[in-house]
Amino acid sequence: MSRKSETQVVPRGRGTSRARQLPDKGELAQRDRALVELPIGELSPSPRNARTHSRKQIRQIADSIARFGFTNPVLIDDDDQIIAGHGRVEAAKLLGLKTVPTLTLSHMTPEERRAYMLADNKLALNAGWDPQILAIEMQELIDLDFDIELTGFSLAEIDLTLDAASEASVEGRDAPEDQIPEPQARPVTRRGDLWLLGEHRLLCGDAQVSDDFEKLLDGRQAELVFTDPPYNVRIDGNVCGKGDVKHREFAFASGEMSEDEFTRFLAVTLGNAAGVMRDGAIAFVCMDWRHMRELLSAGEAVFTELKNLVVWNKTNGGMGTFYRSKHELIFVFKHGRGEHTNTFGLGDTGRYRTNVWDHAGISSIGRERAEELAMHPTVKPVALVADAIQDCSRRGEIVLDCFAGSGSTLIAAEKTGRRARLIEYDPLYCDTIIRRWEAYTGRAAVHQASGETFEALEEKADV
Repeated sequence: MSRKSETQVVPRGRGTSRARQLPDKGELAQRDRALVELPIGELSPSPRNARTHSRKQIRQIADSIARFGFTNPVLIDDDDQIIAGHGRVEAAKLLGLKTVPTLTLSHMTPEERRAYMLADNKLALNAGWDPQILAIEMQELIDLDFDIELTGFSLAEIDLTLDAASEASVEGRDAPEDQIPEPQARPVTRRGDLWLLGEHRLLCGDAQVSDDFEKLLDGRQAELVFTDPPYNVRIDGNVCGKGDVKHREFAFASGEMSEDEFTRFLAVTLGNAAGVMRDGAIAFVCMDWRHMRELLSAGEAVFTELKNLVVWNKTNGGMGTFYRSKHELIFVFKHGRGEHTNTFGLGDTGRYRTNVWDHAGISSIGRERAEELAMHPTVKPVALVADAIQDCSRRGEIVLDCFAGSGSTLIAAEKTGRRARLIEYDPLYCDTIIRRWEAYTGRAAVHQASGETFEALEEKADV
């Protein structure tokens, strides 16, 4: 243990008796400054301790001690009863420590010790936080790849703090998060291209090819999957798009597959995704009600468990003759038996979450959004995807989408501090994703093979 000039660490023999008379002030000051390593078994908890510690918090204290050391001694009375530090002692036991540093508060009367036991726990709770400085410190620690949870803040608290700071910022994003650029006639992207978008990666590839996942992930594992596969439903006549809004059909699974073929398609693509997911990772998979049977069949073959079924409740009805469709389904699967991330914890940190998510559908946002609606027929609101990402992942972790579409998962990952890994089959959709990200962030996408920016390659393509 490191020693400061004003603090002396001394061993104490257990056979030494203590005088009960009050020492003089000089002796009192010297004794109260001496740190003594005592065996944990010789300390007794106070029966008057009103502070409670959950197992989760004891684990947090233990992690802090393991990383930073035992920086705060246990405060005891002359009979080795704990005044302050009950949680630290339990954490030390969890770590297998034999002794802990103690400081004896001999100068206090019994009444003062009882009052201090309350004050030690309560006074710190009366302090507040400067939200801007707190957000800056959190973000800089995250940028340094430091384990931010060692600060004691929960994942949800970290996300809420940084989200609030981001929303309060007047810098950066000129484009609304759900704004999608108009498609161009000819694509810049070619099949097989890998694009670097800051911390994110976009591959123009095929979700049916496992090698494309390996190329994209490059040995890393995904903590979470949020993906919106084609529904094997023809867009024409089934997706809102009458009048001026015309949708492109998907490259495959756009109504041409039989039930067995679509089930195999989902099993192959989701199986490839599962192959690069960490043990315990969560997958959110969107599906139309017409083909939930195929998705359940494929999901049961690929994943370990169906955790829940989420209903996206839209603000207005869409297409349909026998009832208009006002919802979409999001199946929540778990991969493997490992521990999964859960940041909402039944609302204990301010994120009250149910399995019904209320978000406006893009078709209800306004006629001025016709171009966005035309670009991708089943686009999801960024806020919906961001909520799912925050529910089951940590900042800096990888979020995979193997049917990237218009790029909502990318923008949600950018917004929440995660690293997106995207596969999109259609080069035109890849271009849209890139333009959308560049408009939202003000940064330039880079072609991995050539090192050139998207803008530079676009100019060459126009020549």
